[in-house]
Amino acid sequence: MIRALGISLFVGLALLAGIAGYRLTAPHGFSQVDASGVLKATLPDLEGVPQTISRWKGHVLVVNFWATWCPPCLEEIPVFVRLQRQMGGQGLQFLGIAIDERDRVVNFARRNGINYPIMIGQLDAIELSKTAGNQRGGLPYTLVLDRSGRVVSQHYGALTEQALVAIVAELL
Repeated sequence: MIRALGISLFVGLALLAGIAGYRLTAPHGFSQVDASGVLKATLPDLEGVPQTISRWKGHVLVVNFWATWCPPCLEEIPVFVRLQRQMGGQGLQFLGIAIDERDRVVNFARRNGINYPIMIGQLDAIELSKTAGNQRGGLPYTLVLDRSGRVVSQHYGALTEQALVAIVAELL
C-alpha cells in the first residue's frame, strides 16, 4: 500500500513537471550532482538481468530517467535513438532508467526500436533519481557524465537534439 502510494505520488509530480515543460540545464562543466551513487547503482535490464551503471564508465554517458506514461519522455526518445546510432561509435552511450512496469517498458522498447540499454525500477529508481539530483521528482530527468564519470549537465524536461549535441559534442 505504501509502495503504491509512493509511486502514485511520484507519478503525479512527474506529470506536473513534464506538463509544465520545466527545464533546467546546469552550466556545462559545473554540477553539484555527485555521480558516484548513480555509477554504483544496479538495476535489472529488459531481460531482468541486474546491470551496474559503472559498466559504461569511460563513455560519455547520457542517463535518462523516464516512463512510458510520460509524454515529454516519449518526445525525446527518438532523438536518443538517432544520436546513439550516429555518435555511439565515438563513445556516446545512452542509458534509460525506466520508472515503470517491466512489461510496458519491454513492449515500448521493442515497438520503438530503442537501441541503447534500458534498466527498470520502481521505488529504487525513484530514489536513484533523487540521489542523482532530481530533487523535484519530475520526468524526464537527464544527466550527462563525461568519460571520467563526472556530471557535466543535468536537465529537467525533454531535451532537444540541438541542446544535447551541444553538450556532448565537446566531450567526445
